[in-house]
Amino acid sequence: MLTFTKEQIKEIADQLDCGFKAYYHKQLGELVFVPDMDKFYDMDKSAWQEEFAKLRKRTAFQEILAMESRDSFLVMEDFAEQVGDTTLQQKLFNALKRRHPFREFKFEIDNSGEYRDAWFDFKNKRYLEWVENQISLHNSI
Repeated sequence: MLTFTKEQIKEIADQLDCGFKAYYHKQLGELVFVPDMDKFYDMDKSAWQEEFAKLRKRTAFQEILAMESRDSFLVMEDFAEQVGDTTLQQKLFNALKRRHPFREFKFEIDNSGEYRDAWFDFKNKRYLEWVENQISLHNSI
């Protein structure tokens, strides 16, 4: 059974949230992070040559998946549901119904004063739970 410290789980969550891919070595528990080239297709990956070389040995590493768009959308929706300010809550729900919901939600959050920090705390907590669930799934295989 693979276990990680709270600090390692936080690091994984932070890296995934920033658009990186996270891998761990099945026997050693070593963590490797590389840019998600689907998101950063024009990025110079030479700074991560060593990490990419390790990952070529695919059988030794397992990926911890990032949230997909629909999962991130649900996190935004859950946050909007628990906001105490009904005016902001309505703005957030309206943002999620618009054409570019992620951009619109971000705009409303960035202009929400004290709720901005509450959003980041909420999102970080949910990403930590996501990573813990991913680890649990890998341990059950």
